[in-house]
Amino acid sequence: MLPSAALDYQLDESLIATRPAEPRESARLMVVSRSDPDRLEHLRIADLPALLGPENVLVFNRTRVLPARFVGRNIETGGHVEGLWLHDRTDRPARAWETYIKARRFRPGRQVELERHDGRASGVVLSLVERTSADGAWLVDVSDARLRPTPEILDEVGLTPLPPYIRGARKRAGLDVPDATDREMYQTMFAGASGGGPVQGSVAAPTAGLHFTPALLERLEQSGVRRAEVTLHVGAGTFKPIEAEHVEEHAMHSEWCRLGEGAWVMDCPCRVIAVGSTSARTLESFAHRAPPRAEWLSTDLLISPGYAWKRVEGMLTNFHLPRSTLLAMVAGFLPGGIEQVLRLYRIAMERNYRFYSYGDAMLILP
Repeated sequence: MLPSAALDYQLDESLIATRPAEPRESARLMVVSRSDPDRLEHLRIADLPALLGPENVLVFNRTRVLPARFVGRNIETGGHVEGLWLHDRTDRPARAWETYIKARRFRPGRQVELERHDGRASGVVLSLVERTSADGAWLVDVSDARLRPTPEILDEVGLTPLPPYIRGARKRAGLDVPDATDREMYQTMFAGASGGGPVQGSVAAPTAGLHFTPALLERLEQSGVRRAEVTLHVGAGTFKPIEAEHVEEHAMHSEWCRLGEGAWVMDCPCRVIAVGSTSARTLESFAHRAPPRAEWLSTDLLISPGYAWKRVEGMLTNFHLPRSTLLAMVAGFLPGGIEQVLRLYRIAMERNYRFYSYGDAMLILP
């Protein structure tokens, strides 16, 4: 078993990317290989067409990030409240949400009125029902006189659900980025409708997909690289650190995923390059299911060193947080495990690669 402490490393905050590269394909790219331990190149995302060819299929996650972060006021005290929509709760007689709410000493019965983007009251009121976890998750009933579906409410009141480490780094650096800018930057070009699934969208972006532009896709197509799209709606648990003593003991969060029109990659004689950990998790989750495969699947698959990969042969992935399940997945993909990953991360830090959601990337070839 792998001690979770083995996934620790120290990162200078100056290397946390607070905005994506401009243009997006100018982000830096560390290139390594599973079969060649000596391969190490420092290129750009724009170089992908020269690295891949007709034998490769790039698999993207087409989930859409919802403006899931909200602010409001405590109706009883007038105090400021911040929170995050996680998903709708369909087991309640009326509209209800699962949320994270950042407030001390809240108790059932408290009400929070959400604010619109201009600071005015929205008329949407959350009534706290019960805590659903010790880390701030609440079941809330939702009152909205206009009876709109959740995506419409979030469009009016919601903010981009940027990870706290980006917002914190910006605050300490004195950077002010309008939310409208983040709404555009924190969304991939592949983002589409949920397809009628049990969850409407994501509360975090599939960040490896942020590097792609229509021009880059056209050049990849000219190189013969094929493309497929799957869907995994990213939940807030993706940022939850591994607190158990061993990685394998971590209580993995569940996320809804589907193959959709990308189902053909499961049986094609091609080399599958997953764009991001979410695409990889989707493909591997369905690889454990015999055909016919369900339209939607709730997966709690934890991938770590020792995992036997069934479909993914290459991966494009950003540089991940310490003690994260995403870092454990990369360690499970490289033959040298966590020692190899941390060695590559040290090289990335020495060369001033940009880390995390808006940062640079690593291409792991077969």
